[in-house]
Amino acid sequence: MKACVFTLGCKLNEVESASLMRGLEERGYEVTDELGYADLYLLNTCAVTAEAERKSRQAVARMRKYNPNAPVVVCGCASEQNAEAFLEKEGVVLVLGAQNKGKVLNVLQNRGIFRETEQVFCELPSPKQTKTRAFLRIQDGCNRFCSYCLIPYLRGRTRSRSAESVLREAENCGAREIVLTGIDVSSYRDGDIGLGELLLLLKDVPARIRLGSLEEGIVDEKFLLQMREAGNVAPHFHLSLQSGSSAVLKAMNRRYTREEYLACCKKIYEFFPDAAITTDIIVGFPTETEEDFKESLSIIGEAGFARVHCFPFSSRPGTAAAKKKDLSASVKKERMARITEAAKRAEIAYVSRFLGTERTVLFEEEGGYSENYIRIYANGAKEGTLARVKLVNLYRDGAFAEITEEIK
Repeated sequence: MKACVFTLGCKLNEVESASLMRGLEERGYEVTDELGYADLYLLNTCAVTAEAERKSRQAVARMRKYNPNAPVVVCGCASEQNAEAFLEKEGVVLVLGAQNKGKVLNVLQNRGIFRETEQVFCELPSPKQTKTRAFLRIQDGCNRFCSYCLIPYLRGRTRSRSAESVLREAENCGAREIVLTGIDVSSYRDGDIGLGELLLLLKDVPARIRLGSLEEGIVDEKFLLQMREAGNVAPHFHLSLQSGSSAVLKAMNRRYTREEYLACCKKIYEFFPDAAITTDIIVGFPTETEEDFKESLSIIGEAGFARVHCFPFSSRPGTAAAKKKDLSASVKKERMARITEAAKRAEIAYVSRFLGTERTVLFEEEGGYSENYIRIYANGAKEGTLARVKLVNLYRDGAFAEITEEIK
């Protein structure tokens, strides 16, 4: 029996799908994450934008083209948001939500809608390793309730994995880089153990540790000292921004100002001068004026971002922002073009700083990432190899480099 686990959305969804793949293998299935012929399809959906939700629904039809007789099981945020929209689709036999995904493996023979609220962190099988890096779930859910975001309503309240369980999986996964991931990693808490203390517990794991998306509030001297003391944590901070305007941030319920965010960036550079600070910016939030947007443009240079993920605002029914009048599609498109260009210039400027210097790179199937998140390409690079390289010139979405030493 062959099972296909198809995933849309965030890194956490990908990790959860990899865990479900491992669980299916343990139940005797041959498993793939690429769409093709299968005897069972498991669809892990996304609802972060209206477009993601639409693609999630369309995926059912894509699966049925390969085998119209195979049952389709759906889980994830889009099915938590609207289970009936999936159950009414031909071929879908079971719909679960975004919580308690571990139950998927135990209820595959059920039919209809099966959803329940997750009160504590849901343990899943160790993920099937599909890439060189290992992604390790440490947290789920969110308490922030940003005015544009559905995730707290779908994933539930924040809950954390036990530090003991995190350490056990990190020690046993065998990866040379481990990415700690979750919906709100900054909120990690197991008793007296916060994210900084967890990094100290992981300091003897023979792998480079990389952090998932962080919130501004966690960046203080104590946390940065803990990162530095751990010694194996990559100086890469994906520090969520969403807007460079304090007025828009307030309307988004982001709980910090432009000035406070920039102060965090400054503090990071004091401890890690070569750090990569990457971020997300939403373009065209309903209250965003042209002046607000210009503040988002200017903060890209002021913060010294290494990479910026920009995307247009997508109104999600059920959120506070959905009650506000949306900006026109033409305004969003024009602003997206301007901010994408600014983000590209910032990325080039950041990579250019390191031309002629040496970095440590973990190579994947094509290229790899330095400790400070520069995409590196090199002749003779082998997947899974950790190497010292010298950056030679700008290339594609990063830099071309020469391998100077392979690290055993």
